[in-house]
Amino acid sequence: MAEWLRVAQGLLARGPVALVSVLATEGSAPRAAGTKMLVTPAGAHGTIGGGNLEFTAIAQARAALARAPGSWAVQDYPLGPLLGQCCGGRVRLLIEHLDPAQCGFLEEPAGETLILELAEGSVRRSYGKRLPGSVLPARGEKPGVGGRIVEPIEAPSRKVLLFGAGHVGQAIARVCAGLPLSLGWFDMREETSATPGAMRATSETMESCAARATPGTAVVILTHDHGLDYRLAAAALRGRAEFVGMIGSATKRARFLSRLRADGVDPSRLTCPIGLPGISGKQPEVIAIAVVAQLLTLPKDEYEQI
Repeated sequence: MAEWLRVAQGLLARGPVALVSVLATEGSAPRAAGTKMLVTPAGAHGTIGGGNLEFTAIAQARAALARAPGSWAVQDYPLGPLLGQCCGGRVRLLIEHLDPAQCGFLEEPAGETLILELAEGSVRRSYGKRLPGSVLPARGEKPGVGGRIVEPIEAPSRKVLLFGAGHVGQAIARVCAGLPLSLGWFDMREETSATPGAMRATSETMESCAARATPGTAVVILTHDHGLDYRLAAAALRGRAEFVGMIGSATKRARFLSRLRADGVDPSRLTCPIGLPGISGKQPEVIAIAVVAQLLTLPKDEYEQI
């Protein structure tokens, strides 16, 4: 379940909630379409990018809370002198007072997108499939009553297969929280079962997972066993993973490259040692920041298609 759905459930149980949704953007904008912010009389959860745009949106959301549940408005904001921002883009927002009677979609998420139907005094949502070109352009006609909008439930994220649940693996998992990275985390050691978020798996299962990595997936290898590291790297390099990275020294890299070539595997896609150059330090937390920063620099075309 996307984080905003969980937060909305909890907030609605305690009182009125407004939802701010970024419907569309043009030019330079602080957040992408699909971004959400929940607003209550006392606080705000999530962000649509900060600055005066967010300040204004929160004020509009609190004004919506004074109206009947289900009330809504679509607002266009040029990010220029009007808001005291110099981004130069445009943002279209949907601001609504959530109606608990129309929030059944929060109970059992069942799709990649939500289909919004704008009705008089209500916004009705149902789950649907991800469709290209569904979001209205920010300079097009504003949707009104009867309008239908298809929006992603959560921001697109890159799939990351993380092999190894030692100190560095745990640090990487902590750093990934809240970032556009969807983590699948595996280790074969018995203690893995006690590590929240990690899944214990056999070496064969892990190799199969690495081999079946889809385009756009990043494979990160840092197990306790160099033999397993090699088999995972070879499996991922034979497959379609976009990025294959492995922790290791220059000596380990040289040995693995030589062995991969001898085994008929092209090693040119192997990144070892893993981590963004220029970030030095051997503490698990430093390595984790370097690794995650490197993942965030990868081209986004493969996973930002909606």
